[in-house]
Amino acid sequence: MESGQAHRVDERDGYRGYQLIGGAGERAKAAGLVNAEWYKCAVPRPVMKSLMQRGDARAIRDTLLWYAAIIASGVLAWIAWRAHSLWAIPAFLLYGTLYCSPADSRWHESGHGTAFKTPWMNKALYQVASFQVFRRPTIWRWSHARHHTDTLVVGRDREIAVPLPTDWVSLALNVFALKHAAAEVPKIISSVFGNIGEEEKTYVPESEWPKVILEARITLAIYAVVIGACFLFHSILPLLYIGLPSLYGAWLYLFFGLTQHAGMPENVLDHRKNCRTVMMNPVFRFLYLNMNYHVEHHMFPMVPYHALPRLHEAVKHDMPPPYPSTIAAYAEIIPALARQRRDPSYHVERPMPDPITTHA
Repeated sequence: MESGQAHRVDERDGYRGYQLIGGAGERAKAAGLVNAEWYKCAVPRPVMKSLMQRGDARAIRDTLLWYAAIIASGVLAWIAWRAHSLWAIPAFLLYGTLYCSPADSRWHESGHGTAFKTPWMNKALYQVASFQVFRRPTIWRWSHARHHTDTLVVGRDREIAVPLPTDWVSLALNVFALKHAAAEVPKIISSVFGNIGEEEKTYVPESEWPKVILEARITLAIYAVVIGACFLFHSILPLLYIGLPSLYGAWLYLFFGLTQHAGMPENVLDHRKNCRTVMMNPVFRFLYLNMNYHVEHHMFPMVPYHALPRLHEAVKHDMPPPYPSTIAAYAEIIPALARQRRDPSYHVERPMPDPITTHA
């Protein structure tokens, strides 16, 4: 993405972004893709009011269950490690997966401010989950605001998971978040010394820059303590619990995340065309916090995660048919990405509902 000047864009569903003028961003603006109106399914006001209701109890329960699973798997890994058993390998893989991958969806939902009704709970979970998934909290909050404002708009959206043409090496590296970490580490270190990237200045307001610097210093301090503990105890064990799980546990959130937009068309203003809703089993839905209802989430991002199944029922008549499983989604995604490697102009086309039937 080319750098340029920062300008405010309108608030949309509680989010504010910053506009990047120049290069691809300028072309997106000229094409009418910036600050444009996106298609939204009609939802009766009383239904939407009910769907927007927030509460703390459900999110507290789900958060406690998640951390209980992390602790239980961590104890299991420690027992296997102490016994010098090869079972330590799958035990740590389980621990890392629970530590990192569900943190992605918690980072996401608390970043929207919809996980809990109480604001400080959202902020606290957002900071912790950001650390677990190895993201700089303030930077990625504003990046995600841009992702929602300009989903898959080239030159605007920083979170296009599979830029065209398909780069299979980058995808393979991110099975263990290696490319992601390689990009984040130098930026964290730079921010420790008070620097903000030029690109990041175009969408993060100046008033937030001190927070970016403070977060980077706290993050680096935690990792310094963990690495120091490794030297003190002559063991890699501390890093296996904090730090490395953000890498070796990242595979599942990539697996979930690619179902969102991979292979879908860029530069369109209809989330029914550039997002997927995929039916998942209850375990996946718990780990993913219902983000499998991704068309619905992008269309109405301030609806809490627990209400997304009800939102799906309310709008499914005006949506493409959902994918019946992750297997069905990947049966489309993998061939699409392979073809986009050869032909970047190719994209998946979803069957749109008949407007006559949906509005009858």
